[in-house]
Amino acid sequence: MPLSPRDKVDQLMNHPQNEGLSRRCVLGGAAGLAAGAVAAAAGLPSGDASAASTRTAPDLARWRMQAARVTITRDDWGIPHVVGETDADAVFGMIYAQAEDDFNRIETNYLVSLGRLAEAEGESAIWQDLRQRLFLDPEVLKKDCAKSPAWLRKLMQAWADGLNWYLATHREVHPRVIKRFEPWMVLSFSEGSIGGDIERVPLTRLEAFYGNRAVAMTDEERELLLHKPTGSNGMAIAPGRTRNGHALLLINPHTSLFFRSEQQVTSGEGLNVYGAATWGQFFIYQGFNADAGWMHASSGVDNVDEFAETIVTGADGSRSYRYGNALRPVKTETITLSYRTADGRRGQRSFTTFATHHGPIVRETDGRWIASALMNRPVEALQQNFLRTKTRDYADFVEVAAFKANSSNNTLFADSKGEIAFLMPPFMPLRDDRFDYRKPVDGSDPATDWRGLHSLESLPQAVNPKNGWVFNTNNWPWTAAGADSPKAADYPRYFDQAGENPRGPQAIRLLNARSDFTPQTLIAAAFDPYLTAFARLVPGLIAAWDRLPGGDRRKAKLDGPIGLLRGWDYRWGVDSAATSLAVFWGEELWTSSVQPAKDAGLSVWDHMAGHATDARRLAALEAAAERLTQGFGSWQVPWGEINRFQRIDGAIVQKFDDAKPSIPVPFTSARWGSLASFRTKCRPATERCYGTRGNSFVAVVEFGPRVRAWAVTAGGASGHPGSPHFNDQAERYASGNLRPVYFYPDDLRGHIERSYKPGN
Repeated sequence: MPLSPRDKVDQLMNHPQNEGLSRRCVLGGAAGLAAGAVAAAAGLPSGDASAASTRTAPDLARWRMQAARVTITRDDWGIPHVVGETDADAVFGMIYAQAEDDFNRIETNYLVSLGRLAEAEGESAIWQDLRQRLFLDPEVLKKDCAKSPAWLRKLMQAWADGLNWYLATHREVHPRVIKRFEPWMVLSFSEGSIGGDIERVPLTRLEAFYGNRAVAMTDEERELLLHKPTGSNGMAIAPGRTRNGHALLLINPHTSLFFRSEQQVTSGEGLNVYGAATWGQFFIYQGFNADAGWMHASSGVDNVDEFAETIVTGADGSRSYRYGNALRPVKTETITLSYRTADGRRGQRSFTTFATHHGPIVRETDGRWIASALMNRPVEALQQNFLRTKTRDYADFVEVAAFKANSSNNTLFADSKGEIAFLMPPFMPLRDDRFDYRKPVDGSDPATDWRGLHSLESLPQAVNPKNGWVFNTNNWPWTAAGADSPKAADYPRYFDQAGENPRGPQAIRLLNARSDFTPQTLIAAAFDPYLTAFARLVPGLIAAWDRLPGGDRRKAKLDGPIGLLRGWDYRWGVDSAATSLAVFWGEELWTSSVQPAKDAGLSVWDHMAGHATDARRLAALEAAAERLTQGFGSWQVPWGEINRFQRIDGAIVQKFDDAKPSIPVPFTSARWGSLASFRTKCRPATERCYGTRGNSFVAVVEFGPRVRAWAVTAGGASGHPGSPHFNDQAERYASGNLRPVYFYPDDLRGHIERSYKPGN
């Protein structure tokens, strides 16, 4: 019987290099070593002693030995292909290569996940740190690390060692806060999605509660509370609908740009995976190996819940909460956070925090404290995310999913056997469907409690459907496989709170259009320019104008804009002025429709299409034409003049400059039905609008006897402006011209820029 991914890992732990593996998850340190001795132990020139002086000689000697077992080969796009003798060696090299490309993003991700961002950015980040620390306690993570399986501790140790070896060998790099990485730290960031469940807690509400003051909620938070996932597409196509008889997979996450590192990671223990890793993590989150591939898309499933607690204060000031007929004590804890002061010193603030068995208290509403319940399984998540990369078929994949530690993402899967699948997040609390968990439920009623987790078999899914394709665009699961999709009536309502979106009909239109898909036609589908939202919305606008009486001032004023939209084919393009007008009109109409849609219990798209009044439609068009005229001198502006990609610095929050080079991007944001997504923001300091989110890493994979793939990364592989690979993929990114992936050694031959050992 073939070994499962877990069994293979356990077997490989017998490797001689794994003997004597310590349960320590906090690195020790011997003080007092002379800097020259430390440098000598590291094999560093004496001039580099200061970079190594906080590391012990045994540490440095061990890191140097591990580096000798790793080779990093950079291809002609700067993408690292990491090869290690063991999985741990590969992890060491993988994270080292990431640090070479963008150490700042790695450290920042861990400052956020560890609740230490204020130590770098000042007191304004204290509420973000507090939110993180309500759910993740470093002392608990250290204990979790020590109790982890031996093979996982080995990888966590290699992760920390790789980052520390990078810092020891790069004197010019000065971490903002984290001078030394510890193995347990990786557990704070063990889920690879763009926004963890913790980010669903509004910071302004948290600040109002624990700061005991009124704080206005932001527009972004109001939209977040609606929980409408805004991006990512995945498609898997069975061999019966492809020209070559091989399964195909589209990987198209929509994230903040430059969010992930593209890498290939290989070991002598069976690891050989290619794809995108979130900066600072040691697993490929979106990607494939020689036999299987996976794409994650943010899910509209409802598995983060809020419980309204009834608080009772005793005569002695103690607090309890009502649960059934009993009172239970509110758990209190003091959390002390550090922050950087304006003069560069360190300040501290302490908070008394509260929690019930449902979770930490995060806000107050109508006099009741709100506790937040969400997945908190860092060890299981880390195991699932790494072991997924070694799966070889659907059976392997499902076994790994049994960790039930993915809460936020739907998955599209394909393999070399021709199997395809749409799967929902395996972390799914079992609840009483009488209650509407989209709102805070009564925490004093025991019937509202979670009752364990759903079995994998009880989740909506589509595995090898007869129609031959599956997809997800962050929409509901009920159309994932066309007529072969799971049926909403068969499941509790908490399996979806997102509904349909305009990309869903677009995906179905494209998938039904042919039965002879090739990798190239799938790429073309991923960049198809048809905008389903406007195909639905614009006819109502035109009809509203047609109904105006002849003497109405808007009849003449809007004649030109209406004429432009009347002749439009609803396709984006850099030369399309209609795209510009439609997007600006859609944004105006969206803004005025959000609250009415919420009040009516409808999606904003449905409300805009079926319930917006003629007056509101026309007022939005008038406002859009005026915005374009004020900003660009005319309401007839080619889309490419407005919608721009620019990368001129390596900062996480970029600065944009109209005077510096940028390139036009033809596709719009996903909001309007475009599968290819590019979300821009117009800023007061610039005339043009520059993208910050949308397509990031895009790949199409064909699984045959020999896997083939094409990919593109936003900008380039490096985060350093001086690198030739900082922006060398920008034109390909904007045009959807994916480049071949060098997966096999013979693919890579002739495309090698350099090959080296970490630290050399």
